[in-house]
Amino acid sequence: MDLEYMKELGLSQGQIDVYQAVLSLGISTLGRIQEKTGIERRNIYDILNKLIEKGLVTYTVEKGKKTFQCTHPNKIAEEIRKKQEALKELKAQVPQMASLFESVKPDIRAEVFRGNEAIKALLEEMLNYKETYWIGGNSGVESTPLKNWFRHWMDRRVRKKRMMYDLVDHGTYLEGFEPGNIEEHKKNYYKYCSLPKELVSPMVIVIFGNKVAQILWSKKSFAFVMESKQIKDSFMRYFNYFWRDPR
Repeated sequence: MDLEYMKELGLSQGQIDVYQAVLSLGISTLGRIQEKTGIERRNIYDILNKLIEKGLVTYTVEKGKKTFQCTHPNKIAEEIRKKQEALKELKAQVPQMASLFESVKPDIRAEVFRGNEAIKALLEEMLNYKETYWIGGNSGVESTPLKNWFRHWMDRRVRKKRMMYDLVDHGTYLEGFEPGNIEEHKKNYYKYCSLPKELVSPMVIVIFGNKVAQILWSKKSFAFVMESKQIKDSFMRYFNYFWRDPR
């Protein structure tokens, strides 16, 4: 039985392991739980106390000996219901949060995205826009831990019918988007054009909405994002200067 999803209720891996051990053992002593989990005795005490606080485990003392057992799993269902209600209430607040966010936003806004999970969040945001414009360094993702994730992202981009205009470094292309296959590109909502040989950079620039993202692909990728219509228009002039529509 896989109880990994109990992490969504705020349980640590150790708490899940101990809970599963007590659930499978029934009424059990600390020694039996330790034998089942392999966790150190002092750590098991701490974990059991936290599970007791959460209402997931109870204990009894008989003849000076403490035994533990799980409460009915309906308690888990109740915790799930509470979390769903809390998330529902939070979701209802999102429009108000967005309104406040927009009201205090400066004319020029800058953000830093550090690490692969942050870059994923940035790329997910791009899917909210019908068109994105990419300049150089795009193929650099192929040598990072994001390689496979980016391919899935590209598939989802196509399903959402999001157009991607790509000014690629001279002689490099995204896998699956080799030169000459224009019909395939059309099906995949993709157009590319090569930059001059002398313009090579490990960094990729992405323009979407009024934002300009500069992404440096690496083991732990990094991005700097500016939001300003003036800056965006400036980068679009640069993009349009080099862009040649493929035939």
